[in-house]
Amino acid sequence: MWKSVQRAGRATAHLFLTALMAFGTWIFITVLLITVVGTLAVVGAWLLPETVLLVRRIAGAKRNLTADWTGVKIPEVYRPLTGTVRERVATAVRDPGTRRDLRWMVAYWFYGALLALAVPLWPVGLVVDGVWCGLLRRKTVVLPLIVRLADLEADWSTALLKPSPEALLTARVERLAQTRADAIAAHGAELRRIERDLHDGAQAQLVALSMRIGLAKRAYGRDPETALKLLDEAQEQAEKALAELRNVVRGIHPPILTDRGLAGALRALAASSGLEVALDDGGLDQGVRAPAAVEAAAYFVVAEALTNVTKYSGVTRAEVRLVRARRGLRVRVRDEGRGGADEAAGSGLPGMRRRVAALDGTIKVSSPVGGPTVIEVELPCVW
Repeated sequence: MWKSVQRAGRATAHLFLTALMAFGTWIFITVLLITVVGTLAVVGAWLLPETVLLVRRIAGAKRNLTADWTGVKIPEVYRPLTGTVRERVATAVRDPGTRRDLRWMVAYWFYGALLALAVPLWPVGLVVDGVWCGLLRRKTVVLPLIVRLADLEADWSTALLKPSPEALLTARVERLAQTRADAIAAHGAELRRIERDLHDGAQAQLVALSMRIGLAKRAYGRDPETALKLLDEAQEQAEKALAELRNVVRGIHPPILTDRGLAGALRALAASSGLEVALDDGGLDQGVRAPAAVEAAAYFVVAEALTNVTKYSGVTRAEVRLVRARRGLRVRVRDEGRGGADEAAGSGLPGMRRRVAALDGTIKVSSPVGGPTVIEVELPCVW
C-alpha cells in the first residue's frame, strides 16, 4: 500500500507540473497571436523566428520533464535560425520541427489538464485501496490509475515531440559530416606532429650519430683513443634516437595497449603519472576486448585527463572508472581539485572531443569552480 501511495504521489507531482506548464502555454497564445499579426503585416516579421525560439525552449522543457518521468531522453532536432531576418523567417517556416512543436502545443492545451482526473482519485483510492489492501490483502486498484494517467500523458508527449525518422537521419548525417571533418583535421594535425617530432627529435639524433661515426672513422687510424671516445658518444646518441622513436610510436598507438590491453595499459599509466589513482577496470581484463581504436581513444582520454589533474587541479589523487556497457565502453575520470576547466586555455579538452567524436562517441565535462572535475566518455562498440 505504501509503495502505491509513493508512486501515485510522484505521478501526481508530474501531472501537477504538466498542468502548470499547460497553463503557461495557454497564456502563450497571446504571443502567438501577436506574432501572426506582425508577420502578416510584414513589419513584425522579425518576431517569427524569436517566437519559434521561445516555442523550442518550451518544448525542450517539456522533453526534459517527460524524460524525468520515463527515464528516456527525447531527441531534439532543429534547423539553426541564423542569417538575415528573411533567412531566419524562411528557416523557421520550413523547419519540420516548428510544425511539430506547434502541433504538440495545441494538443497540450487539452491533455495537459489530466491532473483534473487524478485529484478525485486520491480520496477514493485511499479509502478503497486502504480497505482492499488492509483487510483483504489484495493489490491496490485505484491509486495505480493515477500512475497510468502520468504514463499516458508521457506517452502522448513523447509521440508528439519526438522527431520524425527523416529528421533524425538528416541530423545524424550532418553530425557525421562534422565529425568526419573534425577527424580529418585531427588526423592532419597528428601527421604534422609526428613529422615535427621525427624531424626535430629522431632525425636530429640520427644526423648527429652519423657525424660522430664519420669522425670516428677518420680518427681511427691516427688517434684510436679519440675514435673510441667518439664511438661511445655515438652509442649514447643511438640510444637517444631510439628513445625519441619510442616516444613517437607511443604517440601513434602505445604498444602496451596491444600487449596488456586497456586495463593493463591504464595501470601502467597510473603508476607513472605521479598521482594516486584509484582505478576500477570494470573487469575488462576478462572476456572480449574492445576494438583497437576504442581502446586507443579511451587510453588517450585518460592520459590527457590525468595530465590535466597534474597541471591544474592542485590535488594528488584521481579516480578512473571503466564500465563495459551493453553497446559500448564508458570511461569516467574524476578529481576533487579546484575545477574551472577551460577548453580555450590549452587543457587538451578540444582534442579529446575530436578524438571521441571521430568514433561517434559522446563526452561530458563537468568542472564547476571549486571542483570536482568529472569527465565522462562513452565510446560505442560491439563486444
